[in-house]
Amino acid sequence: MRLGALEAGGTKMVCAIGDENGKIREQVSIPTTTPEETMPKIADYFRDKPIDALGIACFGPVELDRNDPKYGYITSTSKLAWIDSDFAGRLQRELHCPVGFDTDVNGSVLGEVTFGQAKGKNCVLYLTVGTGVGGGLIINGQLVRGRDFTAGEYSFMNTNADAWSDGKKSMACQCSTSALLDAYRVRRQLPADVPMNGRLFFDAANAGEPEALEVLEAFCMAVDVQIYNLSVLLDLEKVAIGGGISGQPLLIETLDRVYEEKILKGHPFGEEQARSLPRPEIVPCAFHNEANQIGALVSYLNAFYPQK
Repeated sequence: MRLGALEAGGTKMVCAIGDENGKIREQVSIPTTTPEETMPKIADYFRDKPIDALGIACFGPVELDRNDPKYGYITSTSKLAWIDSDFAGRLQRELHCPVGFDTDVNGSVLGEVTFGQAKGKNCVLYLTVGTGVGGGLIINGQLVRGRDFTAGEYSFMNTNADAWSDGKKSMACQCSTSALLDAYRVRRQLPADVPMNGRLFFDAANAGEPEALEVLEAFCMAVDVQIYNLSVLLDLEKVAIGGGISGQPLLIETLDRVYEEKILKGHPFGEEQARSLPRPEIVPCAFHNEANQIGALVSYLNAFYPQK
């Protein structure tokens, strides 16, 4: 089966050709501007490469209720031109093929349990660490979407009940790549005009720079606390870390070590009590930059060939 995969992002649309085995054969990137400019380019790409079906993993919020007249719409979004946009329906009419539609993070967790690091697992958290923090969730083999299809908006979780009104206590401000880089900039007292990104930070950390390792340790503790909380609540088997920095082995190694040394051995109720609950395995996502494209393929497969 020749499948189209569309990673619909707020900055770019990645159009790809793949198959039902999760293999991406080719791809092209199209800037996300307005529906009037961008949608015809997407349709032209897939029209020139005949496909049997199209899977879409889309930025949101989106309407995922198949019984709703606005199924497949982007509903409310900071990308003003895309508000109330009939995204999936328009492409289905243009391409005359079945279309599967879901959010980008839902697609990513489906990709992990279908083809990736969590294949065969029933209780899985996909945690994407980027500008903010988001994720997808599989519990008892079922994708968790929530009443309004907003499950997985982890950025909004507060990490301290004693400081509810302090936005810096949110997961977005403690567990994102942005938070990691901001903390490093403060620790090093770097001027605002000094370039900083994930690659530069991990270059310093991998070289053994004390300040970078100190910041990474604190960052991983913040992330691990939330992994622990979610695992206690949901009895997770695996946590797959996504986002641009997930390909850094030092990140996964530090998350794993900090979970063992501080979360479990340093638990306020004691290590024995902490180990009375199963510990989730923390792994990097399998597909990294292709995660959302694989997710788009699986969004189609999940919609039309759901696993029993």
